[in-house]
Amino acid sequence: MRVVFAGTPEFARVALQRLHAAGFTLPLVLTQPDRPAGRGMKLQPSPVKQFALEHGIAIAQPRSLRLDGKYPDDAAAARAALQDARADVMVVAAYGLILPQWVLGLPRLGCLNIHASLLPRWRGAAPIHRAIEAGDAETGVTIMQMDAGLDTGDMLLEERVAIACDDTTGTLHDKLAALGGRLVVEALELAACGGLKPVKQPAEGVSYAQKVDKAEAAIAWREPAEAIARRIRAFDPFPGASARIAGETLKIWRARVLPGRGSVEPGTIVSVDAQAIGVACGDEALLEITELQRPGGKRLGASDFLRGFPLQAGQRFDP
Repeated sequence: MRVVFAGTPEFARVALQRLHAAGFTLPLVLTQPDRPAGRGMKLQPSPVKQFALEHGIAIAQPRSLRLDGKYPDDAAAARAALQDARADVMVVAAYGLILPQWVLGLPRLGCLNIHASLLPRWRGAAPIHRAIEAGDAETGVTIMQMDAGLDTGDMLLEERVAIACDDTTGTLHDKLAALGGRLVVEALELAACGGLKPVKQPAEGVSYAQKVDKAEAAIAWREPAEAIARRIRAFDPFPGASARIAGETLKIWRARVLPGRGSVEPGTIVSVDAQAIGVACGDEALLEITELQRPGGKRLGASDFLRGFPLQAGQRFDP
């Protein structure tokens, strides 16, 4: 089976690696243009491009696939490359470009998407972040037949994963990336023998996972401690939950919730010891911070952090 792959970040690279290892013919990879990154802001290839280069797979990096859009030459070149690839199917994982109808209808078996949620819950750009932030007990991966809507196509395969109480977006991402790679191989093997059975998505339970904005990073101490703790996990590794105190904006990476805080204003430091910094929140609970980071510094446990940035009970984070 000839498989064109479209994807960009590490989540997609894992799936591409599994497809390559399974022996599928990969005539073409689509991925986003190189982006500036790092301290020098040099152009960096995506993880998917790096894998394709290492394994001699042809690459296309159009800025758009819309033939009537801002970059019609890019789209026309991509169309020629896709036609030459003569794909039976396209597999898409976190690609980052909308696929117009001419792309969706080009492969014989259409386009299959690896989506990191249990559809129709958390359609959209940030399903892993939003599942943790919302306190979901489980999530998973859905292999979906793509259509013109936003993650609205028929479901082909699905597998559930429990969200552990200490899962961050980073740890859950890795679990779901591995699962997505395995499931898409299973889906293509079933497709080869006509064994896929499309199922319409339920009309009930639809929710949308909006892209995470850096502005969401600031902790609102008047929220319940459990909600803040979930957001800390959801925003690890990006954008990182933040809180400002003593003129500096700190990143908060790990915290746990304990009952009882006394009658103090939210954001007030209630206790400081070698293991944690206890901060009052908007309910009758305490957020104990166990890992922090100063601007330009490293992530540190509370004990090491406090040696370089002393904090005391009674100090208050900015609201």
